[in-house]
Amino acid sequence: MKKKLLFIAIAGLFTSMANAADLYVRATGTGGAYTSVSAAITAANNGDRIIIQPKTDGSAYIENLTINKSLTFVSETNYNKYFIRGTININPAAGRVVTISNLSSGNFTIYNIVATGATTGGRTTINLYNCYLNNVDTTPANTTTNMSGCTVSGYVFFSHGRMTGNNAQRIMAYNTSSDNSLATNDIEIIGNATTSTIGSQQTSYNFKFYNNFTSGFGIYNTKTSGTNEIVNNTIYEPNGGDIAPIYIGLNGDPGTGGNITIMNNAISFVVAQTNACIQNINSVATVTASYNVSTNAFVTEGTISQSNNTGAANMNFNNTAYTVTGMNVNAGNPAVSYTDLDLTRNDAGHYGGSNSWANYFPADNGGRPQVNYLVTPRAVLSTGTLNVSGSAYSK
Repeated sequence: MKKKLLFIAIAGLFTSMANAADLYVRATGTGGAYTSVSAAITAANNGDRIIIQPKTDGSAYIENLTINKSLTFVSETNYNKYFIRGTININPAAGRVVTISNLSSGNFTIYNIVATGATTGGRTTINLYNCYLNNVDTTPANTTTNMSGCTVSGYVFFSHGRMTGNNAQRIMAYNTSSDNSLATNDIEIIGNATTSTIGSQQTSYNFKFYNNFTSGFGIYNTKTSGTNEIVNNTIYEPNGGDIAPIYIGLNGDPGTGGNITIMNNAISFVVAQTNACIQNINSVATVTASYNVSTNAFVTEGTISQSNNTGAANMNFNNTAYTVTGMNVNAGNPAVSYTDLDLTRNDAGHYGGSNSWANYFPADNGGRPQVNYLVTPRAVLSTGTLNVSGSAYSK
């Protein structure tokens, strides 16, 4: 019986692969190609790939798209982006997977990528790779958004997923309503650059914010009794503000905010309305801060357990080259699990630890395939199992 079931599964896989097709879009219709992306979507079946030729004069395909199937969109010209001037609406459906690679939305802020509603009876997955985008809004329930190597001129609001190696104005995990078809993994924002904040207003998942270069973190909601981490980030705010560069402001009963670990971060900011590095404005979350290094005096506000934090440290920050140098070197947690890629002690900031910024940038390394996720253990015990997680995509 087991052999028969295995044969059926393999046969089903081959049938699915055989049925998938490549549909071409070319402005001139050369070779029987479709002249619009919308026409190709209409003709496509679930699992098909739509290959879009960038226009030779650099102009756009001017059309709003509605994607209501599981499809993959790629460029026909290696490493070149195709230009679509229009809003891309992704309709939800359980099990639907939409992958968009090498898209340029141009400098038109009204044209965004949008998930149009909540998914019922399962999850919708949206993958965005190596794109130039305006805004991304995929906040409806039961939607996973994985984005890597993208430049976003505006905001990214998403309800669940993994953000790695992106350059954006703002990235926020946010849910319009709680998920009822839960994903199995946490929210991960790793190795990104933002000119504004990275944050969470999500109540369904833990968050892991690692190795980002950002102006600050804003935590406005968490999973009840969850476990969350803000680890090995570089936080640089050259303009004064009214809240701390790491701000936690939650509503609810004491203790329902779960645990938030703040560790191995390099911090510098201009003092304005507050001189605090970290604010926890109520006791809903249990916050611990350790091995953080700041050019400012290490001042906190609210209930925060502290150890081994350093203030008035000599460090230099560059928010163009995305570097930090100085006393952050070897200043992070000395535990083996936090060591740098060269197995020396953790450097506080975005180059420290397993999720080093070096894994994700430069985002376009000469058009080569790009790592979009990598976690490796710092030590392997003789009694343990070696687990290495990673993924990549080709440009």
